Amino acid sequence: MQAAFLVATEGTEQGELTRPWQAVTDAGGGPTLVSTRAGKVQAFHHLDKADTFPVDLTVDEVTAADFDGLVLPGGVAGPDALRLDERAVAFVKSFFDAGKPVAAICHAPWTLIEAEVVRGRTLTSWPSLRTDLRNAGATWVDEQVQICTGGPNTLITSRKPADLEAFCAAFVSEFSH
Repeated sequence: MQAAFLVATEGTEQGELTRPWQAVTDAGGGPTLVSTRAGKVQAFHHLDKADTFPVDLTVDEVTAADFDGLVLPGGVAGPDALRLDERAVAFVKSFFDAGKPVAAICHAPWTLIEAEVVRGRTLTSWPSLRTDLRNAGATWVDEQVQICTGGPNTLITSRKPADLEAFCAAFVSEFSH
């Protein structure tokens, strides 16, 4: 199982990166950290700086064909920055076009909205995205994890760090198929 983890250069919620990363590793998979620039990314614990992580590849160096699935960690600032980067948005959309699974937690669905891939899909997220997702044509539910197969791919979403155990179990199972 090869999983791409797409994050902005800063603003990703550290636990929403490290716990899913560990879940992929524990399942015998290979996680790859992808970002918009080479170097390191700055993770956060909510609004406070946390650790930095080395970028493996940039969005210009990868395609959906390189991976079995895509993980979009949350945090407020990271997904907001990603949705403004056309290359990152195109990379996300390419997984939907290829029919490959995507997993997004917390604020990460902002990038999905920008990629125009949520219309007709059922998702969960951090509650403040509810109206954004509905306005983009999605059905929003308040569930620990939501697995939507009503589209070109499987879309796994969760609300917050407290949902990480269920989120990781769901996407690892889907990515392993």
